[in-house]
Amino acid sequence: MGGRGFRGKRWTMQSVLLDTPDGVTARLGWDPKLAEHDRKRLLAKEIVADLMHVEPKDVRVEREAPGVFGFHTQLIAEVGGQELPVKIRNANFRAASVVAVCDPAVPIGLDLRDAHPDDAELRTMKRHSHLFEEDDLSKLLAHWTRVQAVRDADGRGARVAADHVRLDSPRTKGWIPDRRVQYHLADLSRDGWIITLAYGAVPA
Repeated sequence: MGGRGFRGKRWTMQSVLLDTPDGVTARLGWDPKLAEHDRKRLLAKEIVADLMHVEPKDVRVEREAPGVFGFHTQLIAEVGGQELPVKIRNANFRAASVVAVCDPAVPIGLDLRDAHPDDAELRTMKRHSHLFEEDDLSKLLAHWTRVQAVRDADGRGARVAADHVRLDSPRTKGWIPDRRVQYHLADLSRDGWIITLAYGAVPA
């Protein structure tokens, strides 16, 4: 919570550890002074430092080089010049970022937003949500954030239409019908931010 050195400056980014399923570690951070990329790098450094029992300054977090045009780059972490075998996922909304770290074999996706969508976002949710109770904002948001987390975990993102995503009745599992992967859904919401984690099993 205190000042942290970053590119020669000292920042005070507030961050909090989230209550996640076993095998996944996530933190939420908020700071309007920091750029999105800087926020997610700082959060990733914090998480990796805790997992590796080192100081955050000993962790290097960079964006991987794009493989081909349109390739969605991910963050990679290094300690002592060695790349670590971890998967780092992030989601950002306005001045907030959430970062999750897990085993690279585990498919995960994240969605982050506040509890007060603007009119344009609300129209999009209603157009693509399967909910009948679309006038119940809390249910609409709960549905929409789960859909977005499943799309993120799937890896195709916006190339999969939101209304192709399916959720079970309790909204604890989600999937896209053209793939045989089901994702568990966890609500990590904290401090007025709605956060959803979609995660799959380690491949056999």
